[in-house]
Amino acid sequence: MKRSERLVGMTYYLLEHPQQLVSLPFFTEAYDAAKSSVSEDLGIINQMFQKQGIGELQTVAGAAGGVKFIPFNSKENSESFADLLAKQLEDPERLLPGGYLFMSDLLGDPETIRNIGRLFATHFSSENVDVIMTVATKGIPLAYAVASFLNVPVVIVRRDPKVTEGSTVSINYVSGSSRKIQTMVLPKRSLQKGSNVLIIDDFMKAGGTIDGMKSLLAEFEANVAGIGVLAEAEDEDEERVVQDYVSLLQINNVDIKEKKIEVHRGTMFQS
Repeated sequence: MKRSERLVGMTYYLLEHPQQLVSLPFFTEAYDAAKSSVSEDLGIINQMFQKQGIGELQTVAGAAGGVKFIPFNSKENSESFADLLAKQLEDPERLLPGGYLFMSDLLGDPETIRNIGRLFATHFSSENVDVIMTVATKGIPLAYAVASFLNVPVVIVRRDPKVTEGSTVSINYVSGSSRKIQTMVLPKRSLQKGSNVLIIDDFMKAGGTIDGMKSLLAEFEANVAGIGVLAEAEDEDEERVVQDYVSLLQINNVDIKEKKIEVHRGTMFQS
């Protein structure tokens, strides 16, 4: 096999298996190449990953060692994407009653969702995340995008139990926007005790839903590894009940009468 062919094959494998330790013997056997050649190839791949600002290869020494692809987004790429997304959300045609914005088209676009997932995975890569949690339904594509880069499973909190999910744990919580008592449930088999859980959601005002998920995690004796929201919006009439979160975007001003929206980079870029 030519080196060019081997480089393509190895790059593809690493991209498809992020955060997974791959031994050098695996590549030498798969591509019938000497260990020294594989090592040189990995050096080339690592150099290009970093040059493109999409990740790096971490080397683990020892008999059980190998290489691990760690996806990340460079600061320049992250800021550029956040600014582009903010500009898209400032379109006055997105205004909905109650100060909400129409975002379904963005949440349904594979490239946009993948880029958002990479940004959150980059920010939380050092948090030893075991599971991604979100609430049905808008947060589901975001959660899976983040999970694809961290290579961890997703659990979905629902409003009503499903007979196909077996026994569940349910809690009541106060919705931040409507101030109504609502219910959320999660199957008992979804989480292991002591799991480190990253909460991902698409939109947050007061944070009642996210606070409910935190309470649900307490019932499972699981840990909150972090909280990430795509967009947060200030509501002067509501006191925010969640503080320890990271947002990609901040909706700072929504003027329905003037049909004007101001969207800026979120707290992710303030640290």
